[in-house]
Amino acid sequence: MKFNELEFVDKLMGRQARVTFPNGYGASIVQGPYSYGNEFGLYELAVLKDGVLCYDTPITSDVIGHLSPDAVTELLQQIERLPTVKVMG
Repeated sequence: MKFNELEFVDKLMGRQARVTFPNGYGASIVQGPYSYGNEFGLYELAVLKDGVLCYDTPITSDVIGHLSPDAVTELLQQIERLPTVKVMG
């Protein structure tokens, strides 16, 4: 997935795009007054696992801020390549 394929929705505190991949991971990409890099027109990305914030992937253990559209694209492609989430139960 590429940045230009994201569909941003206006939220109370900025705008957000969410994406989910077949492997069970996804991302939340935001830009707003409290996102890292907003003052420079940049974006913040959080990795999601089953729709919930995930802080234990090889990509990051936190949100990643100050991202250009190209950097968002690179991270989305990394998330898309993560191994499939194992379902417990």
